[in-house]
This record gives sequence, C-alpha cells and structure tokens, in this order.
Amino acid sequence: MLIIGLSLVGAMALFVFAYMQHPKFGRLPSGARLERIQKSPHFKNGKFRNVEPKPRTPENVSTLEVFGKFLFGDKSKRTPSAPVPSVKRDLHNLDAGRDVLVWFGHSSYFIQAGGKRILVDPVFSGAASPVSFTTKAFNGSDAYEIGDLPVIDYLFITHDHWDHLDYETVLKLRPKVGKVVCALGVGEHLEYWGFKPEQIIEMHWGDETSPEAGVKVHCLTTHHFSGRGLSHERSMWAAFFVETPALRFYIGGDSGYGAHYAEAGKRFGPMDLAILENGQYDPNWASIHMMPEETLQAAADLKTRRLLPVHNSKFSISNHDWDDPHRRVTQGERAPNLRLLTPVIGEIVDLRDDAQTFTHWWETVGKKPSAN
Repeated sequence: MLIIGLSLVGAMALFVFAYMQHPKFGRLPSGARLERIQKSPHFKNGKFRNVEPKPRTPENVSTLEVFGKFLFGDKSKRTPSAPVPSVKRDLHNLDAGRDVLVWFGHSSYFIQAGGKRILVDPVFSGAASPVSFTTKAFNGSDAYEIGDLPVIDYLFITHDHWDHLDYETVLKLRPKVGKVVCALGVGEHLEYWGFKPEQIIEMHWGDETSPEAGVKVHCLTTHHFSGRGLSHERSMWAAFFVETPALRFYIGGDSGYGAHYAEAGKRFGPMDLAILENGQYDPNWASIHMMPEETLQAAADLKTRRLLPVHNSKFSISNHDWDDPHRRVTQGERAPNLRLLTPVIGEIVDLRDDAQTFTHWWETVGKKPSAN
C-alpha cells in the first residue's frame, strides 16, 4: 500500500510539473531584463519587496488557516444567486471626441480619452485561474468578447496575477494592440506570448515616459505581490498615473492601503479619475487588499474628483459576500466632492457628464420585481 501511495503522489507531482510547463504560466525574466531587475533597490534576495515592510498576513494567523477558511468557509453568498446585470454597447463606432469609460467587471476596463484607446488588465476567458473550472466568472459578467473591442492604443498590465493578466485574452488581443505598458518583469511573459520587444514599455516604480506627444505615464508603487506559478515576486506590481490633454487618471492595480496614496495625491492631485480596487479583501490579508472604507480614504488621499471602485462583481477570490464591496463603498464616508461611479458592466460612463446617474444595481440581483 505504501508503494502504491507513493506512486500516486509521484504521478500527481509529475502531472502538476508537466502542466505548469504550459505557456499560460509565463516565463521568468532572464538576460538583459533580469540584469535590469537585479539593479533595482527593491529587488533583494531574488525577490521584489514592497516599499513599506508589512507582513502579508497577521503574525498570529497562519497561511494554512487563511487558505482553509477560503476553501471550507461559508460560500453561500460569495457568488450572486442570479446573473449579474450588464449591457453591451458598440465600442467600435464610439465618437473619437468622447471621453468615456467602460467597466467589464473585476479590474478590466476601457478608457477613451482625447481619442486614445486604453485597455487595462483585461480578462475575457471566463476564469481567473490556470484551471478553467475554478474561479469562474459570475453568470452575466462576461458580456463582452475580444471581437467587441476596437483597436487599442495602449494596453496596461498592472501585475501578473491571473485575474489581471490572462493568457487567453492577451493572446487574442495581440493583433489589436499598439503598445503595452506594464510593470518591470511582466514584459517577459508578453514576449514569450508573441509581443514584440518594441511594443512593450516596461516600467520600474518612479519611472516616467512619454510614448507620444501629449501622453505621459508615471509608474507608481502599490503594496501587493506577484507571481503565476511557484515563483513569486520575480516581477513588479504597480499603479500608473496617466496624463493626456483630455484626462488625468490613476490606474490603481491591486494594493493594500498605505502612504503611497497620499504621496501620489500630493504629486499629481487634484486628478480627474481614480480606479481603485474594492473587493477580494479580508482582515487576514488587509496589507495587500484594501477594505472598502480604505478605498474611500485612498480616493481622498489622491484628491480625485471621480472614483471607479473595481476588483469586484465578476470573480470570488475572497470570503466576503459578492455584493459587500458595493454596499460598503456606497454607504461609507467619503470626501464631499467625490463623485462615485457605479455603472453596470458594459455601461458607457461619460467622463464629461457629471449629471449622469447610476443605480444601485447590485441590490436587485436575485430579487423578484415588485408587483407594482
């Protein structure tokens, strides 16, 4: 029996190893890219380190305990009981003069500003996982496909986690993309998947670049981590501040709350728009994902006029109820002049129309319509 058991364990290990050779897992940096990484003051002992040294989980809580709660805790409200509402609009024929935003659920969104088309962290494969039957998209949340997207001037990738960098999506998008802006190290995955080196603008915290006249991009710190397989923190995780003549906005990526928001607000505020994570949080990993109340504080720190709360409504990667992020962020205390954007998936948000209104759509999911 012992021999049989060991054989099964060995066979399973071989299967996992073989599966992890699939291109979807990406590739670790090497060559000139690795040399650049090794020169970073934030790369120590073979890994990138956050600027603020905080433990990923509380000292009195084990990783095994956190993982066990996620796997075996109450899952009854982690996913919606009915399809998430969405709308589908023709993005190919948008007036180039309009400044708009379209949220695709979780942290995927499209921005058109000053005629430039920008796509951030797109995931359209139906799952945020290397295994398609886990971490599946909520019913109704996958309203758009790659064919529904126009040509993209700039594709932004904040970090290489599966719910932000999706192999299948990026592969299909490649013919439509002009340039990719990403955190340092992420370019290795993209080159492995067929992007040309000259397409990729790879940035370290503190870098700034002007890829064309009138467009400036700043790479900023967040407090998070990275990794697609067994190796973690080999590439950076980042936020970006983008300046165009039409719009100045903050692409937040994933992050715990920290001093970096006030620092960015002091440097770039007031700004027109901030897109900040608001979902997949838990007290046991508060250093890497903000709670909704912290998202509102981060928006205040950034001195933004508008906030789009993302990282919710498509995947369940935490223990909270699926609608908890929207409930708490709309009920929380916020800066008096902050305009909160809560569109349904696919809705066109006119960034020049402050009179545009949004419903509390999450309150109606799974509810029977009134007889009146």
